[in-house]
Amino acid sequence: MLKQIEGSLAVAETVGLCRPQVVAAYPISPQTHIVEALSDLVRTGELDRCEYLMVESEFAAMSACIGASAMGARAYTATASQGLLFMAEALFNASGLGLPIVMTVANRAIGAPINIWNDHSDAMAMRDSGWIQLYASSNQEAVDLHVQAFRLAERLSLPVMVCMDGFVLTHAVERVDVPDQASVDEFLPAYEPRQVLDPAHPVSIGAMVGPEAFTEVKYLMHARQMEALDEIPRIATAFEAAFGRSAGGLARSYRAEDAETVVVALGSQVGAIEVVVDELRASGEAVGLVDVTCFRPWPSDEIRRMLAAARRVVVIERAFAVGAGGIVGQNTRLALAGTPTVVYDVVAGLGGRPVTTSAIREVLLDAMSDRLEEGRLHFLGLLSDLVDAQLRRDAASVPGPHAEAMLRDVGIVGSGTL
Repeated sequence: MLKQIEGSLAVAETVGLCRPQVVAAYPISPQTHIVEALSDLVRTGELDRCEYLMVESEFAAMSACIGASAMGARAYTATASQGLLFMAEALFNASGLGLPIVMTVANRAIGAPINIWNDHSDAMAMRDSGWIQLYASSNQEAVDLHVQAFRLAERLSLPVMVCMDGFVLTHAVERVDVPDQASVDEFLPAYEPRQVLDPAHPVSIGAMVGPEAFTEVKYLMHARQMEALDEIPRIATAFEAAFGRSAGGLARSYRAEDAETVVVALGSQVGAIEVVVDELRASGEAVGLVDVTCFRPWPSDEIRRMLAAARRVVVIERAFAVGAGGIVGQNTRLALAGTPTVVYDVVAGLGGRPVTTSAIREVLLDAMSDRLEEGRLHFLGLLSDLVDAQLRRDAASVPGPHAEAMLRDVGIVGSGTL
């Protein structure tokens, strides 16, 4: 059904249609509206036979999901930013135990300094936790990915996080086609767990494993993740057949088949990049886009195929590895190993800074004119004067935290002596 609806509420309605049996909830912006809406669905009886748990922390939320899933229940939670990091130990437990938990991550920056706005540093920090990571480029895709995520998680017995940009998507009100209950029931079978804890037949899970088998355990975790590279496209194809629209998959090529310059990106910035691609195509430039939906497992073969014609690739990402460089950029280089294609790393939109079409256009023109430096981390819209002023203070050994000093430079906080 087409609705004019906030992204968070559309996701909550869709998760409810997937009939979770346990929802563990702890509020943190910008995902709070999701678990609030689910609580209303449980309270009113629209989502029945569901245990709604109000826990005391994000760590408790994931721990409750682990217990519920191990007992054979379809389990769900949502979080963001520091909440995701607070779950870190439990995230590894969920994947190590092969539990098909689904979680929404409303992507938000990691502090300090505190920032509640969007970037991808939270999910990227957990990229090696063993969870499948799917990134939505729109609220419609966020809805569609959640339906697919439950089927994927339960098909492979692996946890799946669906990432949607905080505020940019979660709080945006737009037209979304929310599926009906009958269609979801037909697409998503009733949950039949692979493992169930039964008091009548007690077993231990997550027990100690020494050197004699730990490598093999980790190998099997990797092998099952790699199975997802085949399963995700199959589920996306089945979803299109059932619902009449394309969503999900590993990655999507947009006018990239014959493009010499291709942007690789994920998340909500994809829409702005498509606009720039169309503008540059209209002016005769061979430019395209690869929109990555599945970041973990990394679809190297698919990315390599989609970038086959590219002379240069500009990776625009909303997080980076401090002291190393681009995260998605390094994965893209892995996919292109042995090819002459040049890859540029561009960081954009940190802490909610807008990724504008004019800035995207400028960086693409720089790349096409060979004005970008390969191997260097480029920051879109970096305020160099602000950085230089702080570097001068550092050189003069002026004490004080960087963030507060730079805020004073731009007049955001009260003046003071540092």
